[in-house]
Amino acid sequence: MKTKSRPRRRAAAPRILPALFALLLFALAAPLLPGCGGRGDAPGTGDASPGVPAHGDAIVEGSIGDVSGFLTAVTTDSASHGAAAYVFNGLVRYDKDLKLEGDLAESWDISPDGKKITFHLRKNVKWHDGAPFTSEDVLFTYRKMIDPKTPTAYGEDFRQVRRAHAPDPHTFVAEYDRPFAPALASWGMHILPKHLLEGHPDISKSPLNKKPVGTGPYRFAEWKTGEKTVFDAYADYHEGKPYIARVVTRVIPDLATMFLELKSGGLDLMNLTPLQRTRQTETKQFRKSFNKYQYLSSGYTYLGFRLSHPYFKEKKVRQAIAYAVNKKEIIEGVLFGLGQEATGPFKPGTWPYNPDVKRYPHDPAKAKELLAEAGWKPGGRDGVLVKDGRRFEFTLLTNAGNESRAKTAAILQQNLAAVGIKMEIRTLEWAAFINEFVKKRKFDALILGWSITPDPDQYDIWHSSKTGPDELNHVGYANPEVDRLLEEGRRTFDIEGRKKAYSRIQEILAEEQPLVFLYYPDALPAVHKRIRGIVPAPAGISYNFIQWYVPKGEQRYTTFQQ
Repeated sequence: MKTKSRPRRRAAAPRILPALFALLLFALAAPLLPGCGGRGDAPGTGDASPGVPAHGDAIVEGSIGDVSGFLTAVTTDSASHGAAAYVFNGLVRYDKDLKLEGDLAESWDISPDGKKITFHLRKNVKWHDGAPFTSEDVLFTYRKMIDPKTPTAYGEDFRQVRRAHAPDPHTFVAEYDRPFAPALASWGMHILPKHLLEGHPDISKSPLNKKPVGTGPYRFAEWKTGEKTVFDAYADYHEGKPYIARVVTRVIPDLATMFLELKSGGLDLMNLTPLQRTRQTETKQFRKSFNKYQYLSSGYTYLGFRLSHPYFKEKKVRQAIAYAVNKKEIIEGVLFGLGQEATGPFKPGTWPYNPDVKRYPHDPAKAKELLAEAGWKPGGRDGVLVKDGRRFEFTLLTNAGNESRAKTAAILQQNLAAVGIKMEIRTLEWAAFINEFVKKRKFDALILGWSITPDPDQYDIWHSSKTGPDELNHVGYANPEVDRLLEEGRRTFDIEGRKKAYSRIQEILAEEQPLVFLYYPDALPAVHKRIRGIVPAPAGISYNFIQWYVPKGEQRYTTFQQ
């Protein structure tokens, strides 16, 4: 079957990562990450006249976390992936309606049996250093993704390829032994420049991981660790030069400080906290300066357990904790109602979502009953449960600077104390949290989040083979039936067959509670009103970022001395 991308247009749809890369949401305040939904408090172009599109000006956004590197093959955090999306392209991407379209690939052919994809690449695309982009770059990227020397969490999708070859500079062919449903989406992987990375066995240690060179709409300009990243519009971008001339992402580890910077003019956009949106932005001055948007984000926040921990090995204990958690209190008290209770790893309203899984309403009595059945009995005067001479106490880790997670942790602490479990809370700076604790599995329990990607394949998160330090099954979950169903879900193109597999996976996860799914938060970006061209869609607001502009007479930054 022949599939053509849509006509080239001045729009940069959300970059995607292999099928789907399950980017760590980790509540980094990166408002340009795509979400789903699209209701806003104001029209896409704000209350002012749309004005005439003009090149120039800068957008300054806020993030509570710094990037760890720019090569998405070897990073897993949303700050890094968000930054890299300015610089790199994949062969395909998602459009505003979350449907796949061409990016570096102009079109593609899929064989009738689904085992072969032939990509026809765009001509006259150049890397930021002027070198031509060719199919050899795609082939090189593929080989790096399957190379054991590449410390990637995302190689599994590319190991499904039986043979890859580049018959000419503008054709790339991927052949598979068996049908692989996420195959096309997996080629949203950022393509790497062969001429700059050849000779680097471990690309995570190459200079490009700190000073990237891509084919994307923006060129890397500067990275001051812990302070900011800067990108400048690429004049020769194959879809046309972006209107916004510069993008600056400032690292501000505290959301309250970030909000002050937004109001004072130091930022143009940020993702608001529920408190900020509901209580601190209803002023005449704020409404005059900013548009606010709201939509259910494509992600969820969870309480995860290290399943090798002696306290959390038993299912009854995890179920007891699920009953002890008051999700309604968290939704109302932390999110101010701006979110939904989570029941599993798929977004409500999407085709793989199963609304009929086992639920855990707040029930402390049921929690105590299950804990007693697991052998945990009342202990000393402080009420902490004891088993085999050990008190039920553990430490919960989460990242510093995230008000919603801090408040969630405080409610969890109270919920668990009410059933005899003592939980200490420890917050850590982002990089240390990920690199020293999550990757090294040095935690009892944690609060984190996952993004929910359009393709439901979640092999990298839940399969028992994906528990290594650079892989994404952080909690160490292993279930033979889930392993089998994950394989079934990715081996058929039949939507009903896939839906059946993923529905059953959700039932098993709901029963076993390897983590407690807490909530799907609303995305709450606020954007300065001088910025026009924003049109909310199922993909959120950033899918057409290179169409955003500031009318000439309203441009704020002209010298870019940030």
